[in-house]
Amino acid sequence: MLDFIVKGGLVLWVIMALSVVALAIIIERLLYLRRISVDEEKLFLRVKTSLMEGHYSEALAICDQNISPFSTLLRVGIENRDQPEYMQRELLKDATAMESVNLERGLTALGTISNVSTLLGLLGTVTGTMKAFGVLGKFGAVSDPAQLANGVAEALITTVGGLVVAIPIILVYNYFSSKVNLIMTRLETQVNSLVNLISSYNHNEKEADKVETRPSKEG
Repeated sequence: MLDFIVKGGLVLWVIMALSVVALAIIIERLLYLRRISVDEEKLFLRVKTSLMEGHYSEALAICDQNISPFSTLLRVGIENRDQPEYMQRELLKDATAMESVNLERGLTALGTISNVSTLLGLLGTVTGTMKAFGVLGKFGAVSDPAQLANGVAEALITTVGGLVVAIPIILVYNYFSSKVNLIMTRLETQVNSLVNLISSYNHNEKEADKVETRPSKEG
């Protein structure tokens, strides 16, 4: 294995270093997606129940216990329940945009690494072929087959190395991208539902306060 790596030359070492970086990003993203995975329907029902009872502090505590983009939107909506509906929508859209940044973190790097790995493999192919032709040009004939084989080996090894690194990364990148797009679509469709939910219970609470503070008429 070590001999295989040595024959690949400097280009292969760079490809291997990029593969380590990509692996670190993939592991971090998998752990992140696992951490933010929650039962949204169950969470929504718990928060809705707390809002119905007017327990806003309890609803916020439930959001804090469930770390996810959806719980973040719930928290933003609850904290800004006294704002006008149009302001709530803007704040929720801003919160959604911020969550998209967290969700897409590292994806650009993965896409770049996959492309660069392929190009580096091509670069190794070119440099290895140049070495092989350099041997032929220098001696006019293959007096030392080992030198010619080293150039050919570098060309083939770096090509294989670039593809072996790039292909899995592309597959994982597409998986993460589809996952992020699905989450973002859900968040964007939930903004209106959250505004309507929070506004309705906030309105009911204000109406109840008016009834309680209204002076009673004495006959």
